Amino acid sequence: MSEYSFFGAVEKSFDKAAKFTKWDPGILEQIKQCNAVYRMHFPVKIGDKIEVVKAYRVQHSHHKLPCKGGIRFAMSVNLDEVMALAALMTYKCAIVNVPFAGAKGGITIDPKKYTPYELEKITRRYTSELIKKNFIGPGIDVPAPDYGTGEREMAWIVDTYQSMRPGEIDALGCVTGKPVTQGGVRGRREATGLGVFYGLREVCNMKDVMDRLGLTTGVEGKKVVVQGLGNVGYHTAKFFTEAGSKVVALAEYEGAIFNNDGLDVDAVVEHRKKTGSILNFPGATNFAKNTDALEMECDLLIPAALENVINGENAPRVKAKIIGEAANGPLTPEADEILAKKGALVVPDMYLNAGGVTVSYFEWLKNLSHVRYGRMEKRFTENLNGQILGQIEGLTGKKVGDREKELIMHGPEEVDLVRSGLEETMITATREIMDAWKANPEIPDMRTAAYLVAINKVGTSYAELGIFP
Repeated sequence: MSEYSFFGAVEKSFDKAAKFTKWDPGILEQIKQCNAVYRMHFPVKIGDKIEVVKAYRVQHSHHKLPCKGGIRFAMSVNLDEVMALAALMTYKCAIVNVPFAGAKGGITIDPKKYTPYELEKITRRYTSELIKKNFIGPGIDVPAPDYGTGEREMAWIVDTYQSMRPGEIDALGCVTGKPVTQGGVRGRREATGLGVFYGLREVCNMKDVMDRLGLTTGVEGKKVVVQGLGNVGYHTAKFFTEAGSKVVALAEYEGAIFNNDGLDVDAVVEHRKKTGSILNFPGATNFAKNTDALEMECDLLIPAALENVINGENAPRVKAKIIGEAANGPLTPEADEILAKKGALVVPDMYLNAGGVTVSYFEWLKNLSHVRYGRMEKRFTENLNGQILGQIEGLTGKKVGDREKELIMHGPEEVDLVRSGLEETMITATREIMDAWKANPEIPDMRTAAYLVAINKVGTSYAELGIFP
């Protein structure tokens, strides 16, 4: 059996959708290729030894600038993975109408094996390598957190960038996912999980789609299985629970648990902090092995961990009606074919987990405008709503209750505006993909429809740039 290539899988999905487009084969070839690949090795002193660190930054497309994409710290980081993730970023940004091209970065290390001081040295050195080759900047290439990185690493990156580019007024926009005190935006942390929820909720609200799957409309009462309790998985499970769904199973690398009456996600996280594992959670049953959760009877299965977890081998045993790809590339092309034949709906990663990049875009805009969201209008809205409320009370002679008053008077905070923008983005993107699918009955699945939407948008950009006379 030939070795699985993540970038090859992305190319396969691209080719499947390209057949339904009108673009010249040359344009399609240009869209498909990675434009710039930077592979580097640099020395870092760890303890009393010098370690040579291997790292990458791939800019998949330049049809728009800046490029955008996260930085991963993991032993699994290799060129194939970084190229695939950069390509997915191009298509993702196109689908959700965020004006970036795709990029991705990675450092091949196990972050658990280093002290914070050593990780800081590696991150700062990586940033300086990117600066030297002009592979980072608010108008060039804007990284973000990914697997193994977070706000702390982004703060180190922005600090290194500012020290090497003194006086650059928009320097804070060189990276997103920063702490709020360092120019970050409120609502960024939960953005990907919330985007997954908004996207799947919109799919579940489409009566024709639900009828086809034999499900009721809406997310209330739906049985949900989530694989991965990291940032994305945790927030996805939390938002589904709040909306009235039942999270019946949770899976992590150490094992998986289920309870048909639903699990309390926060309580599971607390249990894991205390015991180091989600297993033996009170009131839940342990699965024999963690992958069993993927094959459980449920309405929605949400893989929110790593790629390639549902493949040709286990896809025939997956019983979920809807699979929402919260992770990048959790299904192989073989799994896609098998699930499509079974009549399951796969909601693809390339747009479903775009909540992170959407809110990153809002953060970047905030950094370029140098003003916090809501600062200009919050008080004005509250004063205006107060006047309207006063008029209504005067005309009706009735007093509005305190709770209702608070709700009506509330002017938007930054997090309200960010979430509202994210909701609008995910709903619009879902409808656009579904409309493209409905318009051509020959399109086999939602992933192909999503690629079609992305290819058409990127192709239009290239055509309008006049790159191809």
